[in-house]
Amino acid sequence: MKGEPMDTDLVVCDSHEASAPAVDARDVDALRAALTRENLERRRAEALAKIQTNVVKFAVDLLVREPDIEGFFRALLKTLAEEGESHKVSVWLIDEDQKSCDVWMAHLDGQVFTMGSPDWKTKTTEFPRQTFANHLFSYEPGWHQTIDYSTDDERMPASLRDFFRHEGLSVTLVAPLLISDKNLGWITLCTREINDCGEGQWWRIALIEAIARQAALALHHSRIVDLKRVEERRKAILEERNRLARDIHDNLAQGFAAILMQLQGAQREACTLPPSVARSIETAVDLARTHLTEARRSVGALRPNADTPEDVSRAIKRLAEMGQRTTTVPIDVQLDELPRFGDGVEREIISIVQEALTNAVKHSLARRITIKASTVNSLGLRLSVADDGRGIPRERPTSGFGLTSMQERADKIGASLTIVTAPRSGTEIVLAWEPSSLPTQVYALN
Repeated sequence: MKGEPMDTDLVVCDSHEASAPAVDARDVDALRAALTRENLERRRAEALAKIQTNVVKFAVDLLVREPDIEGFFRALLKTLAEEGESHKVSVWLIDEDQKSCDVWMAHLDGQVFTMGSPDWKTKTTEFPRQTFANHLFSYEPGWHQTIDYSTDDERMPASLRDFFRHEGLSVTLVAPLLISDKNLGWITLCTREINDCGEGQWWRIALIEAIARQAALALHHSRIVDLKRVEERRKAILEERNRLARDIHDNLAQGFAAILMQLQGAQREACTLPPSVARSIETAVDLARTHLTEARRSVGALRPNADTPEDVSRAIKRLAEMGQRTTTVPIDVQLDELPRFGDGVEREIISIVQEALTNAVKHSLARRITIKASTVNSLGLRLSVADDGRGIPRERPTSGFGLTSMQERADKIGASLTIVTAPRSGTEIVLAWEPSSLPTQVYALN
């Protein structure tokens, strides 16, 4: 570890009384004992102050060198293990729901491991991790003060005592990570041998408590920074969504509205036009009105708390009816009764159907187009848009913005998008959505 080691050579091998008795001034031995006791207490107070000062200085320097919270804790555990003359040091964090805790990082016999480390399982297989986690979380005194366990301490579950005895661990210290009155977790320290000359664990307790205070402060600060970063990102996304909504409203929606007004004006004069031209104008009016509705729907989707009153079934029928006006190819619609999937999911599903249907009408040269939709496990959806046309060219089965757009929309809602195509045998686009994330696949058949 970088930097100077902390000076914690503080163990004093003398006994210590809780309170000093009255001393007869004529008793030389009593006076000598009282002076020795007073000197011990003074040295101990100085040692405690020195430990706390050194830990604060070390933690501040370490934060400068290791601003990443994981790097900070790695160095902190290494230092605690070395200065505390300990063999196993670990950090246990309470989950966000405040319902349990689990080990996050451990310094075991000279090496630091995290839950993502390759050797993590190997190093922790024999350790009764869940039992220890349950004990930390359920033992109320340990939430507010440091607990000093001996090998045969009956406060600890029997399986833990057996493990520590088997490992030759003599003492286990558990210090809470307190920030104000909130506990974020615990630091634990285990030692195999005790060479304290009768002095006890006071210096090791002082060390772990001082380090726990700095660790809790660093962890709390890191979480605040993370929350701030997430909030800033959320605001940036919201601002970009609002900008897109304004652009769509001011350009696309207003443009479609102007086109619709012009077409409706032409439609009022269509009495003198041939019937085929009048029908074309009527179709153009319907298309302009539909796309104006879609533009407004997009604006609503980009704004917070937008509602989508049209469900998937009605939207598919509407898209099929509009598509049928632009082609002579029959478009069959086969729909089961579909549940609501949520506004965000439904918007993406409808857009995928619209893109698939548009591609089939424009490019497939099909004789028939079929749209099918059914439920999966009463919650999900299986939807397909199939045609019997020429298929997608094998050399570039995924080219084109339309296919890319469908893939991105499927990925956004955690759906699978399967495109099955073959020359002169048509194309089928299958969307499967459930509360799980599946990959997008393209199959080009011979």
